[in-house]
Parts: sequence; C-alpha cells; structure tokens
Amino acid sequence: MYRIFMVEDDNIIARTVKRHLESWDYEVAVVTDFSNVLQEFLQFSPQLVLMDIKLPFYNGYHWCTEIRRVSKVPVIFLSSASDNMNIVMAVNMGGDDFIAKPFDLDVLTVKIQAMLRRSYDFMGQSTVLEHRGAMLNLTEATLTYRQEKIELTKNDLRILQVLMENKEKVVSRDTLMTKLWESDSYVDENTLSVNVNRLRKKLEAVGLEDFILTKKGIGYRIG
Repeated sequence: MYRIFMVEDDNIIARTVKRHLESWDYEVAVVTDFSNVLQEFLQFSPQLVLMDIKLPFYNGYHWCTEIRRVSKVPVIFLSSASDNMNIVMAVNMGGDDFIAKPFDLDVLTVKIQAMLRRSYDFMGQSTVLEHRGAMLNLTEATLTYRQEKIELTKNDLRILQVLMENKEKVVSRDTLMTKLWESDSYVDENTLSVNVNRLRKKLEAVGLEDFILTKKGIGYRIG
C-alpha cells in the first residue's frame, strides 16, 4: 500500500481527497502542524506528497525545498495559483507535477498512479528514518545532521537502520550480526564491536554524542 502525505490547509479539500484516495487503497495522512511539516513527513515516511502553495507559517515552496534536502519522494503541487510563474516556481523548487484547483478527483488519481509508477517501478523506494534530528536516507546511504552529511558504508547503514527501526528497544548483538552478515557462518563478535565503534566516531564528528548506547551483555540501542 502506497502512503500519501497531504499538505493542505483547506479542510474540505483535504477530507474529500483523503476519503477518495483511501477508496483506492492508498494510506493518506494530512498534515496537522503547519509549522512542523518536515517532522510529520519524516514520521509518516510517504511515497508521494500532495503540496498546496499557500499555507500557514511557510508556503509550499519552502516545505518542498526542505523535503528535497532529505528525500527524492515525488511532490505534486495542488494550487489555485496556477499562473505560469507559480508553475515554473513549483518545478524549480523540486516539484514533479502541478495540478490546478479546482481539479477532478479522477484526474488527480490517474496523475498519482502515473507518478508512483514512474517513481517506483524503475527506481527503488526512497525511505528516510529520523531520530534526534538526524535523518538516515536508506536509498543514498547517508546520514544528515545539522547541514552535515555523512557517507555511510554498507555496515554503517545496516546498523543504523536496524537501531532506528527499533528505537524503543535494545537490539541484541546476535540480531545485529545476522542483519550485517546474513549468513550462518560464524563471525567473531569483536568484528561487530569494531564496526559500531567506527560508526560512533563518525557520528560524534558531526555532534551526535551518545547516539548509539551499549546495553552491557545484551546489545545496543539508539540514545
């Protein structure tokens, strides 16, 4: 099931579109805090964004730019401001398509289906995990924190992905080793410790102190 994130402050439009898309088996979330759109985007981790231009606090161009800093997820602008200048601005700010209001729900659905097909049939799904302001991009194998971007090795990425997907839990050493090496062959436990310690140094270099905590005798968790 594809997840669609809608950034729209007109409650009637938002409810109507949400109900219609859910009838097509899409999972739809509508933004609730217009001052914190990026945080809600990261928590929902959608495959597509529907973005209005005129919004409270910051406009849709601002939020599209913020999303583009961390994700390649397709963004479709929906706006009554459909003059040529706004259409050009929407594309220049990272938008993938523009639909003028008022629009037909069936046309919107077809456009969404086409965009999802183009985006995910030929390229992998772009997924971002977030914790403490650090954003892990699983597609690019990078971690971004306070404008700093870290390039990650395959093992770095797998360690962070497992820990960030299990934020509330301690992940056992056995689980991490299985995820890292995905084989039944014996791997020295010290190899895992070396990988975790190397990753910790990378994180500390950009200000992420105590991001990976050790639970002695058990495993690791995100701090």
